[in-house]
Amino acid sequence: MSENLNVLRLVGGELRWYRAGSTGAPEPVSDPGVAGRLAGLLAERREAVVFAAPGEDVRLVALTVTAEEKKHLSASLPFMLEEAVAEDIEALHVAGHHRGDLAYTAMLCRHACMAAWAEALAVLPPVRCWTPEPLLLPWRAGEWCLLVEGDRALLRHGAGAGTAVERDLLPPLLEALLAGGETPDALVVYGEDQTADTALLPAALAGRCQWRRGGFAQALWLTEDGERPNLRQGEYAPRLPLGRWWTQWQRVAVVLGVAFALQLAATAADYRQLRGVNLSLREAIQTRYREAYPRGAVVDAETQLRRQLEALKGSGQSSGFTRLLARVGAVVHGQRGTAIESLNYSQRGSELRLNIRAPDFGAVERVRSGLAAAGVDAIMESSTNDGDGVRARLRVGGRS
Repeated sequence: MSENLNVLRLVGGELRWYRAGSTGAPEPVSDPGVAGRLAGLLAERREAVVFAAPGEDVRLVALTVTAEEKKHLSASLPFMLEEAVAEDIEALHVAGHHRGDLAYTAMLCRHACMAAWAEALAVLPPVRCWTPEPLLLPWRAGEWCLLVEGDRALLRHGAGAGTAVERDLLPPLLEALLAGGETPDALVVYGEDQTADTALLPAALAGRCQWRRGGFAQALWLTEDGERPNLRQGEYAPRLPLGRWWTQWQRVAVVLGVAFALQLAATAADYRQLRGVNLSLREAIQTRYREAYPRGAVVDAETQLRRQLEALKGSGQSSGFTRLLARVGAVVHGQRGTAIESLNYSQRGSELRLNIRAPDFGAVERVRSGLAAAGVDAIMESSTNDGDGVRARLRVGGRS
């Protein structure tokens, strides 16, 4: 039962609004007030709004496919029906509706019809569901549903089967269906004149007829809710209303864009300023490091300087820098004319490398011997005579 179903139909070329179960006349959409109320319904989406595609322009074909065909049905459906239609399949729009398991309904209509319907509906916000008229009639297994209105008739004779014909062509149509082996348990007929309507029925159906007074709106009231067949598939599928969204949010988007650009510019300015400060600090750190340690490569001045300071703190062990320096200083000080030009301490090996200047090689040897006597291992790595004295490089380490 569909109490909240709203259907738009083309009647005499004019779009009209039918409400399920309504006893009043359908309202013309050309009326601005009616169009406004419909637009509100479409925007709120609280009630279903469906366009009933004219049954004369849509052909319905019931299909049972294989499991393999089902995998690619959306792409192959037009080609499966190519032999069943007289027109060029390229001129037709083909849409499928899955009824369950391997059962489908193919819906065929001309592209020109789809374009004409879209033009007629252009006065409203997008209507997302276009269902063939016959498939909006109520249906149950074992029953057919017939709507007689004026000089035309709508017939639904299956879950996915139905058509629209002129009133005079209804009797031969029903005879053909009966001859094809289709015989319903009941035929529900909606109309306004019981005598005239039942006179259209073949004898085989007259005894199964359940005539009800009413029109299309009354028939809609018994239509089941759920997913309805929809012609809007493929190239006609509903699109996102990007243009409408842009119109609604254009000013907000511009404001946000300007704010973002300003924030980006401010961030870039802050980055440049902080980058300059960072470079200045690094240069200052390297300058201070070079003042303390003029030689050697500088990789990470801050880390290297921290390690050197930790080494200068010394320790209680005999291999500590302070104790080692005290021994070396005492020995060098005891040799007249001998001086330390530079030193470098390695905490990892507890070694001290000395560059000393002495009057002669004998003085260098006396320094080395003195260090050995003081309990310090001293190895001469190199020595040179530059005319004014001797320069020597010693590697000194405490004994264990």
